Amino acid sequence: METLLEEKGNEDGKMQLKRTIGYFEGVSFIIGTIIGAGIFVSPTGVLKYSSLNVGVALSIWAACGIISLMGSLCYAELGTALPLSGGEYSHIKRGLGSPLAFIFMWTALFNKPASNAARALLFPEYAIQPFYGVCPAPEVLKKCLALAVLWFLGILNGRSVKIAAWVQTVFTVLKMMALSVIAIGGIVLLIKGRKENLARFENAFSSDIPDASQIAEAFFQGLYAYGGWWSLNYMAEEMKNPSRNIPLTVMTAVPAVTVFYLLVNISYLTVLTPKEVVSSVAVAVTWADRVIPTVAWIIPLSVTVSIFGALNSSMFILGRLSYAGSQSGHLPVLISMLNIHYSTPAPAMGFSTIIATVFIIPSDLIALTNYFGFSVWLMIGLTCASLIVLRYREPNLHRPYKVNGNK
Repeated sequence: METLLEEKGNEDGKMQLKRTIGYFEGVSFIIGTIIGAGIFVSPTGVLKYSSLNVGVALSIWAACGIISLMGSLCYAELGTALPLSGGEYSHIKRGLGSPLAFIFMWTALFNKPASNAARALLFPEYAIQPFYGVCPAPEVLKKCLALAVLWFLGILNGRSVKIAAWVQTVFTVLKMMALSVIAIGGIVLLIKGRKENLARFENAFSSDIPDASQIAEAFFQGLYAYGGWWSLNYMAEEMKNPSRNIPLTVMTAVPAVTVFYLLVNISYLTVLTPKEVVSSVAVAVTWADRVIPTVAWIIPLSVTVSIFGALNSSMFILGRLSYAGSQSGHLPVLISMLNIHYSTPAPAMGFSTIIATVFIIPSDLIALTNYFGFSVWLMIGLTCASLIVLRYREPNLHRPYKVNGNK
């Protein structure tokens, strides 16, 4: 699946990345981007703001999955009608104009590398902290490891799409196996469960019902856990048969994540009480200590694997954003150049990796996470607005797929 250069089928003879990413790789990228450390470490936000009401919490997890699927289907229409690199940037530029696209580009150039820096800083928390026991690991060591992982993946994605996609597929399979252990373990425990465990689900809505503000906060927490469903549009230019594969990929990946999130949360609540879930710093580790104590180390390892896979996919799509911005003249032209030996947007990958590096050196994890979350929903709103504008402004634009299912 090595990315090569390909002549565009138009008169300008402009070079573009060849369509080499298939359905399975697309599913791996979406799932790998969505599932990070959150579902393993602390899925407490939804339950906390649901007033420890198990039924409400599970309903919100399901509703967030449906909302994410609806959003991804809107993006699928844009991706099939305008299969270009750059994802939201390219769609906003076409629908709302260059000025807003320019603002989006320069905003994304900082908040998306901040997200990557946050993931890179989270990696050593689980990779090296177990070796220090109760003592905190040295900050310098954690930052050095974060920088090493960041640059390793930046160079990897700059050299070969084939290897990057292979790494993504392998790590997605590994994290899904870990989630399967938790999900299947919960199902087995439910079948053989004690009455007090089953009572949590038989009387799922018996606790206090949260008010509107709490429900809104619970939805925010849940939607954050589904973040990444928009990632496929950043590589639309490289998708094989995008008219078919983009909608099919999102309709496979997002529901699959929703089902696993529900099963994993049910498994947690089968073993732990709602209060124990909320008070646990790493709920999956607590679950493993109770259910599989002899091999509980699998969970911290799974968290590390999950973070690595999510960071790899984020690095991949961020390079495409810089590449698209440079092609449109919103970034220096050097960034849109392609490596003739490896046929990848290597300058764009290096540029985005350097920005993420700057965030790692002085910043902390909490500050980076808050910075990233501040603007992500504004970007999604602008992209969905561009979909509506294009429906009216360009009604005859070829749309192989439409959200309402009409051709």
